[in-house]
Amino acid sequence: MYRRIIKRSMDFTLSLIAIIMLSPVLLVVSLLVRVKLGSPVLFKQKRPGLYEKIFMMYKFRTMTDERDENGKLLADSVRLTNFGRFLRSTSLDELPELFNILKGDMAIIGPRPLLVQYLPLYNEHQKCRHEVRPGLSGLAQISGRNAISWENKFKLDVEYVNNISFIGDWKIIYLTVKKVFRREGINSETAATIEPFKGTKKDRFNHEK
Repeated sequence: MYRRIIKRSMDFTLSLIAIIMLSPVLLVVSLLVRVKLGSPVLFKQKRPGLYEKIFMMYKFRTMTDERDENGKLLADSVRLTNFGRFLRSTSLDELPELFNILKGDMAIIGPRPLLVQYLPLYNEHQKCRHEVRPGLSGLAQISGRNAISWENKFKLDVEYVNNISFIGDWKIIYLTVKKVFRREGINSETAATIEPFKGTKKDRFNHEK
């Protein structure tokens, strides 16, 4: 009953309250992004949601549009400014996703929505992460966020899907708040955020065949 009915009602109510209470923060961050990074203020990107249905996810922009002489965007590490790093480390860039939760595209807690191009790379076990709405935070985020491997991230995502509970969700919410204040797990050890997912070796071989 919690998974089918209560969870969505709770998400709607909490996201609406959060939007109202955080509206001054949303306004200030919007203005700062406009001044420091230019427009558009929001970063919009298609992501797979419940049952792999594609939706448009919203975040505050954290990178510039700097390009090389051929018009190609520079590396993330170059375009990610100090202000952008601050937004990411404090998770302020994630606040517009509250509107995705209000609309029903996302949940407060669930596997994070990843890139659409990753869909063909998942094995059957990893695909289970799309049996619930993607979340603003999740079990993988409180267990290391971008600092853990893709394999461990997916393992935790599926573990969450198989064990959804009211108490479990509130525990993740509490631990998420702690992680945000400590600014833990924002980056991987070798990239500005996290390395692109390329599938496991076996999955890549089968996909390329």
